[in-house]
Amino acid sequence: MGRADGLRPQLSVVREMAAAAGPPELSSAVSRCVRPHNIVPRLQQGRYTGHGPTRVSQIPDSLLRERDKIAKWNGIPHLVQKLYENSQPNNDDLLLCQGILKEIAPLLSMEAMAFVTEDGKGAQESKFPNTHIFDLFGGVDLLVEILMRPTLAPQKKKQKMSEDLIKDCLSILYNTCICTDGVTKRLSERNDFVLFLFTLMTNKKTFLQTATLIEDILGVKKEMIQLEDIPNLTNLVASFDQQQLANFCRILSVTISELDTGNDDKHTLLAKNAQQKKVAGPSRAEINQVTLLNIPGFIERLCKLATRKVSETAGTSNFLQELEEWYAWLDNALVLNALMHMATEETDQSSSTESADESVLAASQLRSRLPQSMKIMHEIMYKVEVLYVLCVLLMGRQRNQVHKMLAEFCLIPGLNNLFDKLIWRKHSTNHVLHGQNQICDCSPEISLKIQFLRLLQSFSDHHENKYLLLNSQELNELSVISLRANIPEVEAVVNTDRSLVCDGKKGLLTRLLQVMKKEPVESSFRFWQARAVESFLRGVTSYADQMFLLKRGLLEHILFCIIDSECKSRDVLQSYFDLLGELMKFNIDAFRRFNKYVNTEEKVSVMCSLLCSGLIITR
Repeated sequence: MGRADGLRPQLSVVREMAAAAGPPELSSAVSRCVRPHNIVPRLQQGRYTGHGPTRVSQIPDSLLRERDKIAKWNGIPHLVQKLYENSQPNNDDLLLCQGILKEIAPLLSMEAMAFVTEDGKGAQESKFPNTHIFDLFGGVDLLVEILMRPTLAPQKKKQKMSEDLIKDCLSILYNTCICTDGVTKRLSERNDFVLFLFTLMTNKKTFLQTATLIEDILGVKKEMIQLEDIPNLTNLVASFDQQQLANFCRILSVTISELDTGNDDKHTLLAKNAQQKKVAGPSRAEINQVTLLNIPGFIERLCKLATRKVSETAGTSNFLQELEEWYAWLDNALVLNALMHMATEETDQSSSTESADESVLAASQLRSRLPQSMKIMHEIMYKVEVLYVLCVLLMGRQRNQVHKMLAEFCLIPGLNNLFDKLIWRKHSTNHVLHGQNQICDCSPEISLKIQFLRLLQSFSDHHENKYLLLNSQELNELSVISLRANIPEVEAVVNTDRSLVCDGKKGLLTRLLQVMKKEPVESSFRFWQARAVESFLRGVTSYADQMFLLKRGLLEHILFCIIDSECKSRDVLQSYFDLLGELMKFNIDAFRRFNKYVNTEEKVSVMCSLLCSGLIITR
């Protein structure tokens, strides 16, 4: 009897809740609602239909405690309830809220670490129960409210939130996103919250958590955001140091690239064509590119980042080998963030109490495994992101403007100086060629090489600035070739500003040819190398350009790879045939060299079989 009397207040609460939240037929389910095992399905029903409870504050505390003992929820619903009560505008005790988050954070961070280290793709409720329960009882929505509350309060009544509280909120949101399906997508649908997150990036202490969360949200957002909608974007970018700007490029790469619709049946060629006709103006990605170009000093800073030399510290001789091993163990983004946190750690933090957010926890757990030389890994990773952004801008509608700026800020000479020391300091193996839009899990070293070659391809393709890939002596060589052939010198060669070309004994194109010849037979880098060199020859046929490459043995190298190397890769063979076509076009000297190399019936047979088998698409 005592138990029944104790349930009466709860029953009245539930009746009121059902009456307010749903139609009359729900009242018949009140008796079932009070049963502890029905709490979860009722919350799920409320979320999907709008009828019934939608958050933990609508459920009596005694019910939560009773169900918690059975389901072993680790007290998470009760903690979420306390967080709700202490974060309301009329009772906002932010210090107490932070204490509650300190209790919640370790429960979720353990699952996040398990997700990353055990490759837990495809989050499941059974594998990550804590994050699932936290979201189910309204924890995610509550944290969003807490973060955004200062934006809703009058200016005079705004209560400043501590950096540690913001970091804890962001870290818990991130951990819930990666462990619980649907959370990231829900957050991405709140455009006001997405734009609000950018305002948190002005604080260096919350930058890391904010950037990581934004990157995940934008990765699943169906509709691309417009950068011009970000409050005070110009001032925001200006406030970044170089390291923050490089990390910001990870976010920008999502906002300036055209959305990949994938192989969804809804996105047939006919549907795409209809959509393009419907949207006659520039896409959001193109608008975002223009927005970035209009930010004063933005491209100059990216060029400095791309060409910045990595400091040579003790123990870096085995850096790339260590990097490969590390990368195989841990996720790309988490490695970068942990390293970034450790690299920027300030000495005065040792005497203060740090927030127990997940990045700090991850860094402390990984510290013992982290080789000293890995502290420069973030520099390579940042260059990958920066080169990608520059490459996308080079392929956009503002290409000529971007070209002019990249030349002015000496991007190509800077990359030439980094080529031997960083970009191509050794040959990589075990790399599989990926498609253009395929997700790549390559090591940072491989990613840097691919982005570098893509940038060269975009930079050289059908543009007179391609001659910046040479040094002054090599430009003079082009002039001599034209003079001896009694043909007019290429106007672009004459007009090239010699102060902007590569310095040193070799230009960037010559260095690329040298590593191309040394590339292992099985290396898929041959594809990207051939594409980059071919882009130098595209456009109006230049006899001088062709002879410059022929004198360096390029044709013989191509024929060896096609005929004698037993290369089986369709993509690599296609790229070499494309390059061969550009190299030999209208050039009698190239045909003579070809006939000299293909001098047996066996070699002719190999060439003809490749051409007739359908493996190679002839032009």
